[in-house]
Order: sequence, then structure tokens, then C-alpha cells
Amino acid sequence: MSEERVKKILSLLEKAYPDARLVLHYKNPLELLVATILAAQCTDERVNKVTETLFKKYKTAKDYANIKQEVFEQEIRSTGFYKNKAKNIIACNKELVERFGGNVPDTMEDLVTLPGVGRKPAGVLLGNVFGKQAVAVDTHVFRVAHRLELAKFNDPDKVEQELCKTIPQEKWTRSCLVIGTHGRRTCVARKPLCDVCVVEKLCNSPDKINITKRFRLHPSKASIKLLFYNP
Repeated sequence: MSEERVKKILSLLEKAYPDARLVLHYKNPLELLVATILAAQCTDERVNKVTETLFKKYKTAKDYANIKQEVFEQEIRSTGFYKNKAKNIIACNKELVERFGGNVPDTMEDLVTLPGVGRKPAGVLLGNVFGKQAVAVDTHVFRVAHRLELAKFNDPDKVEQELCKTIPQEKWTRSCLVIGTHGRRTCVARKPLCDVCVVEKLCNSPDKINITKRFRLHPSKASIKLLFYNP
């Protein structure tokens, strides 16, 4: 992977998605911490619906630490895996109270010691609320990184390491946002929208749809997509 190719890919994605940002709603580090734990195996949109009510009720780490688990389970039930998530969020906040004075720590080393917090949630926090450069590999970043040959490993932690080497450090956080946004809007898991993809010419993925064939079979539909698609 040449530096020039990486630079071109990131430049094209940045121009295509200047509005790229986290989909999860939050106002402070604690809210984002809770949201990222809830987001495991759940859509960000669903999490936002749950936290809209949750964040009005629970304001501090102490509030979460004192929740009765069976009650909290029902409040977050729609996010899936609710029993494990409730257990982790309560335990995580007890750790915050006992070890960090109720505050969310701002280092990778401390964050990954918290229950329910892996490197991906930690990276999201570091990059988006603490202003530190970090690579956060969610399902969209993982998929796009592989399709564009920015990464080859199947383990998210190893993909993180690959991207840290491939992407300039000063662009880690922003690059993950634009790559993830590309995965949400264009390079979707099934039937990626290759005919409107700004990096299509740089993509050699086996998942790539044959644009010429699509145009030949459905010229009117292809034209409409190109004219009216707004990423």
C-alpha cells in the first residue's frame, strides 16, 4: 500500500463526507462511554432512541453505579444482549467512582481496564471527547478498510494496528470518521453503491459490483442514481 494511494483515498473520502461525525448522541464523556457499551451488536440509531430517555434519568457515574440491575436491564432491553450490557455498565461506573473519582479516564491504558470497554470504545472516546488521535475500528471501518486494502487481518485489534501504520497519526480520528461514514452511506455490507463511490477506481474488492454491467442492464436506473444520489 503506497502512501500516495492512501493519501488519495482519504482525500476523496474527506471531500465526499465533510459532515462525517459520530452517529451516537452524547454531551459528555460519561454519556459517550455508556452509549459505546450499548452500541455493541446494536445500531447507533437504536442506541440513540434508548439514551434519549436514559441520559435524562442518569447523570453521574454514581447514578449508574447504584442502579438495580434488573431495572436497568429493562430500560436498555431493546439494544440486545441487555443482561450483559447492564452488568458491564453498572460495574464500569462503580470502577469510575472507586478508582477515578467518578470521571472517565482519558488514556487507552485506563479505559480498557473498565468492564465492557475494549479498544474500539476506548478509541472512540479518546478521539471524540478527549481530542487525542485514535483509531476506532467498528464494523463499517473494518469492512471498508478490507475492501480498499487498507487492512488484511480479520481481528479488529490487528486491523487497528494496521491502520495506525497506514494512516498518518495526525489523521487517525478524522480518517476513521470518514471511512465509517463511507461504509454507512455507500460501501454498505450488501450491494455496495459502487456506481456512486468516489474511490471506486481505487477499489479492487471482490465485493465490487460490475458498474459497466449494471449500466448496460439498467441504464436509466444507473443514470438516476448518479444524478440524484447525495451521500
